[in-house]
Amino acid sequence: MGQEKQKQPRKIQDTTRIGHRKRLRERLRRGGHMALHDYELLELILFRALPRRDVKPLARDLLDRFGDLSGVLSAADARLLEVTGIGQEVITEFRLIEAVALNFGRSCIMHKPALANRNQMINYCRTKIAEKNREEFHVLFLDKKNHIIADELMGSGTVDHAPVYPREVIKRALELNASALILVHNHPSGDPTPSKADIDMTNKLYALASQFNIVVHDHLIIGRVDEVSFKNLGLLEPQAPNF
Repeated sequence: MGQEKQKQPRKIQDTTRIGHRKRLRERLRRGGHMALHDYELLELILFRALPRRDVKPLARDLLDRFGDLSGVLSAADARLLEVTGIGQEVITEFRLIEAVALNFGRSCIMHKPALANRNQMINYCRTKIAEKNREEFHVLFLDKKNHIIADELMGSGTVDHAPVYPREVIKRALELNASALILVHNHPSGDPTPSKADIDMTNKLYALASQFNIVVHDHLIIGRVDEVSFKNLGLLEPQAPNF
Protein backbone atom coordinates (compact mmCIF):
# COMPACT_ATOMS: atom_id res chain seq x y z
CA MET A 1 0.00 0.00 0.00
CA GLY A 2 2.86 2.37 0.82
CA GLN A 3 4.34 1.85 -2.63
CA GLU A 4 0.90 2.45 -4.24
CA LYS A 5 0.61 5.84 -2.47
CA GLN A 6 4.12 6.86 -3.59
CA LYS A 7 3.37 6.10 -7.25
CA GLN A 8 0.02 7.87 -7.37
CA PRO A 9 1.38 11.45 -7.49
CA ARG A 10 3.51 10.51 -10.54
CA LYS A 11 0.42 9.13 -12.29
CA ILE A 12 -1.50 12.30 -11.53
CA GLN A 13 1.37 14.41 -12.86
CA ASP A 14 1.53 12.31 -16.04
CA THR A 15 -2.22 12.65 -16.58
CA THR A 16 -2.06 16.41 -16.04
CA ARG A 17 0.88 16.78 -18.43
CA ILE A 18 -0.79 14.69 -21.15
CA GLY A 19 -4.02 16.67 -20.78
CA HIS A 20 -2.14 19.98 -21.04
CA ARG A 21 -0.35 18.88 -24.21
CA LYS A 22 -3.59 17.66 -25.75
CA ARG A 23 -5.24 21.03 -25.08
CA LEU A 24 -2.35 22.96 -26.62
CA ARG A 25 -2.42 20.81 -29.75
CA GLU A 26 -6.17 21.27 -30.04
CA ARG A 27 -5.84 25.06 -29.74
CA LEU A 28 -3.17 25.01 -32.44
CA ARG A 29 -5.40 22.97 -34.76
CA ARG A 30 -8.38 25.25 -34.19
CA GLY A 31 -6.73 28.67 -34.17
CA GLY A 32 -3.29 28.28 -35.73
CA HIS A 33 -0.12 29.78 -34.25
CA MET A 34 -1.91 33.02 -33.31
CA ALA A 35 -3.94 31.08 -30.73
CA LEU A 36 -0.82 30.30 -28.71
CA HIS A 37 1.76 32.35 -26.82
CA ASP A 38 5.44 31.96 -27.70
CA TYR A 39 6.10 29.87 -24.61
CA GLU A 40 3.27 27.53 -25.59
CA LEU A 41 4.61 27.12 -29.13
CA LEU A 42 8.00 26.40 -27.58
CA GLU A 43 6.38 23.82 -25.29
CA LEU A 44 4.96 22.02 -28.33
CA ILE A 45 8.45 21.81 -29.81
CA LEU A 46 9.99 20.65 -26.53
CA PHE A 47 7.31 17.94 -26.09
CA ARG A 48 8.85 15.99 -28.97
CA ALA A 49 12.32 15.91 -27.42
CA LEU A 50 11.25 15.58 -23.77
CA PRO A 51 8.04 13.52 -23.82
CA ARG A 52 8.12 12.59 -20.10
CA ARG A 53 8.89 16.01 -18.66
CA ASP A 54 6.88 19.09 -17.73
CA VAL A 55 8.50 21.53 -20.16
CA LYS A 56 6.61 24.72 -19.25
CA PRO A 57 9.31 25.99 -16.81
CA LEU A 58 12.02 25.15 -19.35
CA ALA A 59 10.18 27.02 -22.12
CA ARG A 60 9.86 30.13 -19.94
CA ASP A 61 13.52 29.88 -18.88
CA LEU A 62 14.64 29.73 -22.52
CA LEU A 63 12.56 32.75 -23.48
CA ASP A 64 13.90 34.71 -20.49
CA ARG A 65 17.46 33.95 -21.58
CA PHE A 66 17.15 34.43 -25.35
CA GLY A 67 14.40 37.03 -25.62
CA ASP A 68 11.89 35.48 -28.00
CA LEU A 69 11.12 32.33 -29.96
CA SER A 70 13.41 33.28 -32.82
CA GLY A 71 16.26 33.91 -30.40
CA VAL A 72 15.75 30.52 -28.76
CA LEU A 73 15.63 28.52 -31.99
CA SER A 74 18.70 30.22 -33.45
CA ALA A 75 20.83 30.28 -30.28
CA ALA A 76 24.25 28.67 -30.56
CA ASP A 77 24.53 25.07 -29.39
CA ALA A 78 27.08 25.98 -26.72
CA ARG A 79 24.76 28.57 -25.17
CA LEU A 80 21.77 26.23 -25.25
CA LEU A 81 23.75 23.51 -23.49
CA GLU A 82 24.34 25.93 -20.61
CA VAL A 83 20.62 25.69 -19.81
CA THR A 84 19.70 22.93 -17.36
CA GLY A 85 17.52 20.37 -19.11
CA ILE A 86 18.80 21.04 -22.63
CA GLY A 87 20.58 18.20 -24.42
CA GLN A 88 21.28 17.15 -27.97
CA GLU A 89 17.71 15.90 -28.44
CA VAL A 90 16.33 19.40 -27.88
CA ILE A 91 19.00 21.03 -30.05
CA THR A 92 18.18 18.62 -32.88
CA GLU A 93 14.52 19.65 -32.69
CA PHE A 94 15.50 23.33 -32.79
CA ARG A 95 17.74 22.82 -35.81
CA LEU A 96 14.95 20.93 -37.56
CA ILE A 97 12.47 23.76 -36.99
CA GLU A 98 15.07 26.32 -38.10
CA ALA A 99 15.82 24.36 -41.29
CA VAL A 100 12.14 23.93 -42.14
CA ALA A 101 11.50 27.66 -41.63
CA LEU A 102 14.40 28.61 -43.91
CA ASN A 103 13.46 26.12 -46.61
CA PHE A 104 9.83 27.21 -46.49
CA GLY A 105 10.79 30.88 -46.73
CA ARG A 106 13.17 30.16 -49.58
CA SER A 107 10.52 28.23 -51.51
CA CYS A 108 8.17 31.22 -51.16
CA ILE A 109 10.55 33.61 -52.94
CA MET A 110 12.84 31.68 -55.26
CA HIS A 111 12.04 31.99 -58.97
CA LYS A 112 9.24 34.41 -58.16
CA PRO A 113 9.01 38.20 -58.68
CA ALA A 114 11.00 39.71 -55.82
CA LEU A 115 9.40 43.14 -55.91
CA ALA A 116 5.87 41.72 -55.93
CA ASN A 117 6.68 39.44 -52.99
CA ARG A 118 8.56 41.98 -50.90
CA ASN A 119 7.09 41.03 -47.53
CA GLN A 120 7.85 37.35 -48.06
CA MET A 121 11.36 38.25 -49.18
CA ILE A 122 11.95 40.32 -46.04
CA ASN A 123 10.52 37.57 -43.82
CA TYR A 124 12.90 35.09 -45.41
CA CYS A 125 15.87 37.41 -44.87
CA ARG A 126 14.86 38.00 -41.26
CA THR A 127 14.59 34.25 -40.62
CA LYS A 128 17.99 33.70 -42.16
CA ILE A 129 20.16 36.40 -40.60
CA ALA A 130 18.33 38.53 -38.01
CA GLU A 131 19.63 36.48 -35.09
CA LYS A 132 23.18 35.98 -36.34
CA ASN A 133 25.88 37.22 -33.95
CA ARG A 134 28.21 38.17 -36.82
CA GLU A 135 27.57 40.32 -39.84
CA GLU A 136 26.70 38.50 -43.06
CA PHE A 137 26.34 40.14 -46.45
CA HIS A 138 24.01 38.37 -48.87
CA VAL A 139 23.03 39.19 -52.43
CA LEU A 140 19.77 38.18 -54.08
CA PHE A 141 20.44 37.87 -57.81
CA LEU A 142 17.49 38.59 -60.12
CA ASP A 143 16.82 37.83 -63.78
CA LYS A 144 15.27 40.15 -66.38
CA LYS A 145 11.79 39.52 -64.96
CA ASN A 146 13.04 40.32 -61.44
CA HIS A 147 12.66 36.69 -60.42
CA ILE A 148 15.15 35.65 -57.74
CA ILE A 149 17.55 33.14 -59.27
CA ALA A 150 20.07 32.86 -56.42
CA ASP A 151 20.72 33.91 -52.83
CA GLU A 152 24.42 33.85 -52.02
CA LEU A 153 26.60 34.81 -49.07
CA MET A 154 29.17 37.30 -50.37
CA GLY A 155 30.84 38.26 -47.12
CA SER A 156 30.94 37.44 -43.40
CA GLY A 157 32.93 38.99 -40.62
CA THR A 158 32.75 40.34 -37.08
CA VAL A 159 29.95 41.71 -34.91
CA ASP A 160 30.08 45.07 -36.71
CA HIS A 161 31.71 44.49 -40.09
CA ALA A 162 31.50 42.12 -43.05
CA PRO A 163 34.01 42.65 -45.87
CA VAL A 164 32.32 43.11 -49.24
CA TYR A 165 34.11 43.36 -52.57
CA PRO A 166 31.94 45.02 -55.23
CA ARG A 167 33.96 43.52 -58.08
CA GLU A 168 33.29 40.00 -56.72
CA VAL A 169 29.56 40.73 -56.48
CA ILE A 170 29.43 41.95 -60.09
CA LYS A 171 31.59 39.07 -61.29
CA ARG A 172 29.12 36.63 -59.74
CA ALA A 173 26.17 38.53 -61.22
CA LEU A 174 27.69 38.18 -64.69
CA GLU A 175 28.31 34.46 -64.12
CA LEU A 176 24.63 34.02 -63.22
CA ASN A 177 23.48 36.28 -66.07
CA ALA A 178 21.69 38.39 -63.45
CA SER A 179 20.07 41.67 -64.45
CA ALA A 180 19.43 43.08 -60.97
CA LEU A 181 20.51 42.77 -57.35
CA ILE A 182 19.04 43.18 -53.89
CA LEU A 183 21.70 43.58 -51.22
CA VAL A 184 21.00 42.30 -47.71
CA HIS A 185 23.03 42.32 -44.54
CA ASN A 186 22.39 42.17 -40.80
CA HIS A 187 23.41 44.32 -37.86
CA PRO A 188 23.98 42.02 -34.85
CA SER A 189 23.73 45.06 -32.57
CA GLY A 190 20.03 45.09 -33.40
CA ASP A 191 20.03 48.66 -34.75
CA PRO A 192 19.54 48.62 -38.55
CA THR A 193 20.62 52.24 -39.05
CA PRO A 194 23.09 52.38 -41.98
CA SER A 195 26.66 53.29 -41.12
CA LYS A 196 28.83 55.52 -43.31
CA ALA A 197 30.71 52.40 -44.40
CA ASP A 198 27.41 50.78 -45.42
CA ILE A 199 26.45 53.82 -47.50
CA ASP A 200 29.89 54.16 -49.13
CA MET A 201 30.06 50.49 -50.08
CA THR A 202 26.52 50.56 -51.50
CA ASN A 203 27.26 53.61 -53.63
CA LYS A 204 30.42 52.01 -55.00
CA LEU A 205 28.60 48.78 -55.81
CA TYR A 206 25.72 50.75 -57.36
CA ALA A 207 28.11 52.68 -59.59
CA LEU A 208 30.01 49.59 -60.71
CA ALA A 209 26.79 47.65 -61.39
CA SER A 210 25.47 50.48 -63.58
CA GLN A 211 28.49 50.09 -65.87
CA PHE A 212 27.24 46.59 -66.70
CA ASN A 213 23.56 47.59 -66.93
CA ILE A 214 22.84 45.75 -63.66
CA VAL A 215 20.22 47.38 -61.47
CA VAL A 216 20.56 47.56 -57.68
CA HIS A 217 16.95 47.57 -56.52
CA ASP A 218 17.63 47.95 -52.81
CA HIS A 219 19.93 47.35 -49.89
CA LEU A 220 18.19 45.98 -46.80
CA ILE A 221 19.76 46.10 -43.36
CA ILE A 222 18.16 43.58 -41.04
CA GLY A 223 18.02 44.32 -37.31
CA ARG A 224 16.64 42.11 -34.57
CA VAL A 225 13.23 43.81 -34.59
CA ASP A 226 12.94 45.75 -37.83
CA GLU A 227 14.78 46.53 -41.04
CA VAL A 228 15.88 49.54 -43.08
CA SER A 229 15.57 49.99 -46.84
CA PHE A 230 18.12 52.17 -48.64
CA LYS A 231 15.54 52.77 -51.37
CA ASN A 232 12.96 54.04 -48.89
CA LEU A 233 15.58 56.29 -47.28
CA GLY A 234 16.65 57.72 -50.65
CA LEU A 235 20.18 56.36 -50.22
CA LEU A 236 20.49 54.52 -53.53
CA GLU A 237 22.48 57.17 -55.34
CA PRO A 238 25.19 56.61 -57.95
CA GLN A 239 28.70 57.68 -57.13
CA ALA A 240 31.81 57.75 -59.25
CA PRO A 241 33.60 54.45 -58.60
CA ASN A 242 36.87 54.51 -56.74
CA PHE A 243 38.37 51.01 -56.74
